[in-house]
Amino acid sequence: MSDVLHRLPEFLGNHLYLTLAFVGVFVALVVTEAQRFMRGYAALTPAGLTQLINRENALLIDVSPQVEFEKGHIPGAKHVAMSAFDPQDKDLAKARELPVALVCRTGQTSAQAAQRLKKAGFAKVFWLEGGLAAWREAQMPLAKGRA
Repeated sequence: MSDVLHRLPEFLGNHLYLTLAFVGVFVALVVTEAQRFMRGYAALTPAGLTQLINRENALLIDVSPQVEFEKGHIPGAKHVAMSAFDPQDKDLAKARELPVALVCRTGQTSAQAAQRLKKAGFAKVFWLEGGLAAWREAQMPLAKGRA
């Protein structure tokens, strides 16, 4: 081990680009994980979302466009288009202390909605990582039409 440590500066000096690439990747990884830890809302798998709904009676909100929602959504989901999504809405404000799970087609829009809810003071905010695509891949049930 001591021999490796003595030769490390020589290796780093001889492979400057490799060293810089390693440091860059390491810093990016640390920053990404720190942001994920500090964001205040959690990602769920389809199984985790099912457990949250069954055990804690979570409010499930689908922020997909209306057409996408009607093609298929998680049973029990309430539809609120992202364009009309308002964390200050009086009906939604009633759920401030309850678990709220957000879902969309791919998971990106629901992550943005989760961030808005967390900033508005909601205590327990979750989003389905991978969205309905992950839900379908896990072969979970879908409802069609309007809720």
